[in-house]
Amino acid sequence: MTKINIQADCNNAPKKEFLKNFNIAFATADTDFLLNHVDEDIQWTIYGDKKIEGKAHFEKAVLEMKNYVADEMGIFTIITHGAEAAVNGSMKMKDKSYAFCDIYQFKSAGSKIITKMYSYVIKEN
Repeated sequence: MTKINIQADCNNAPKKEFLKNFNIAFATADTDFLLNHVDEDIQWTIYGDKKIEGKAHFEKAVLEMKNYVADEMGIFTIITHGAEAAVNGSMKMKDKSYAFCDIYQFKSAGSKIITKMYSYVIKEN
């Protein structure tokens, strides 16, 4: 079971609450939640690694992640403004730790459908 530590205050902000849940879905490999909240034409750039285009390729990538469920995840900051947002935190998987920052672009300011993601992931020592 994944230990979740949320330091970011969602403070009755629906988009922040959604992003908290979206990141928890990544950590716990809840692929259904992830797939239900991305656009058919999703573009996901993982800097230094790969670019994923289209929901079918996104699905393949997140299904592969089921083998890498996080032991622990922390969310430190969630920032939202209009149709854009950012989340930063950390994740521990077995004996490895990672810091991450994800930038999100939504269909519109009121949407919970993600059209673009930009991920920065750094392995911590």
